[in-house]
Amino acid sequence: MAIESAGPTMDTLSTVMVVDDIAASRYALGAVLTRAGHRVVPVASAAEALVELDVRLRAGVLPDVALVDVGLPDMSGFELCRRLKAQPPMAALPVVHFSAASSGPDHRCRGLDSGGDAYLSVPAEPEEIQAVVRAAVRRSRMRIGAETLVRRLTLLSETIVAVQAARCPEELADAAAEGTARLTGSPAAVFVLSEDGELYRGTSRTRARTTASDPGAHETVTRLIRHMTAGHTGVSGTVVPAPLWPRGFFRPGAPDAARVVLARTPDGRVPVCLATPAHGDRDTAPQTDTLVARLAQATALAAEPLLMYQAERHVALTLQHSFLPQKMPETPGLDVVVRYVPASRQAEIGGDFYAVLRTSDGVLAAVGDVVGHSLEAATVMVEIRHALRAYCVEDPDPGVLARRLDRMLQHYHPDVTATVCLCLVDPASGRARIANAGHIPPLIVGDDGTAEYADVRGPLLGLGLDRPRPTEVVLLPTDRFLMVTDGLIETRGTDLGVSLEQLRSAGAAAPAGVAALCDTLLDCFGPGREDDIALLALRLG
Repeated sequence: MAIESAGPTMDTLSTVMVVDDIAASRYALGAVLTRAGHRVVPVASAAEALVELDVRLRAGVLPDVALVDVGLPDMSGFELCRRLKAQPPMAALPVVHFSAASSGPDHRCRGLDSGGDAYLSVPAEPEEIQAVVRAAVRRSRMRIGAETLVRRLTLLSETIVAVQAARCPEELADAAAEGTARLTGSPAAVFVLSEDGELYRGTSRTRARTTASDPGAHETVTRLIRHMTAGHTGVSGTVVPAPLWPRGFFRPGAPDAARVVLARTPDGRVPVCLATPAHGDRDTAPQTDTLVARLAQATALAAEPLLMYQAERHVALTLQHSFLPQKMPETPGLDVVVRYVPASRQAEIGGDFYAVLRTSDGVLAAVGDVVGHSLEAATVMVEIRHALRAYCVEDPDPGVLARRLDRMLQHYHPDVTATVCLCLVDPASGRARIANAGHIPPLIVGDDGTAEYADVRGPLLGLGLDRPRPTEVVLLPTDRFLMVTDGLIETRGTDLGVSLEQLRSAGAAAPAGVAALCDTLLDCFGPGREDDIALLALRLG
């Protein structure tokens, strides 16, 4: 192993490897470079140089420049240079060839062609040797700095894309935290504070994903963010001392000071905090601080529409739940069960609904879905359900109701369409009249393991098209009548006919009882769905 000659400490201190098989020459070059403040690594052959560089590469401490004699005994300096430049991790190492035997144009050309950065004829004045080495080191550091900046800018760009692609505040915070960790080389936590005070947190993979030991940690962070961003917009940064920062965010249970970068949108609505451990013995590079600040700004801008959507979705879900009661009205002669499952938080708002209404001619059961995913879809769903309740008082016939709902949509919401399946059941006789408007047909499931779809068709509501007469069926006491919305079975890339057959098979195999039928189908098809799900099952009883 080679021994380094220590020189005086300087801000621009660099390490120079001198490859020369002549001991006196190594000593002379080393003395010149050491007096100039460089650290020198002397080696006597190309083979020794390759071993030394391999060891240093694994340790992450390559020299800043290599001075290589062209006339080495085991391998020419040109060949050694070619081998180094062929290895990507060592390709950026500057190589200065030198020779006391020849300095003609041929040697200089061969040195440049092999990848060398300069050629030095020795003996040379100490000032010339030092100047050549300084120039090589300077060019190398400029190149490495530019390459590092490109990598960091690429990383920042990739992180901003991931942040902008987030489907919810939690995903956004996680993406920003991972990008912060990669930019800074430290564990990171990111916090997004909504207007109603809800704090969304994301952490990098380099940090143990454990709950902070302090039960009031989130409240503490919320107060800090509000205090530090009060009356400010844009980006700012500071260090929060360990006593003021909750324990455990970066290392489970450990107290850490935090370097925080805070950003608010131009209107000051969304505060975002990017936090990393503060190192008392060193500051982060200004370049890193600038990139983290840009990421904080991008995160705040991306968070604003997500938080607005969260608020809109909360309103829509409140509407859906308030108008879709889990407790059904008393229906003598019928056993009725309903299920409603909203889509995951990442998904958009749907307009699924169900209704069970007592009328003069029996019980009206309805399941429907307003086409689209928005707050408007949820409000139109409420209107349809109210209209259905009002219309069935006058005439509960499913065909009449479908036509009236169709006209209502054309008049008040000409750009909206909806699907609905309506069934008027006489509990005494089992007679059922069914009208379908573009909806999944109802499934009639027998206790004998059979299941068949009712043969009912019709165009969507809102199109103003002619409608077929309702279909009549007679339900047996052993039959279960099931209506569902397409959110239960519809899957991107899967033909609807295939999904309908899977539903039919699962229904036929379900255990007895209307509740068991609904729960079994939700277990089979419900988890992870991107759309709302509504089910209504009834049975004579």
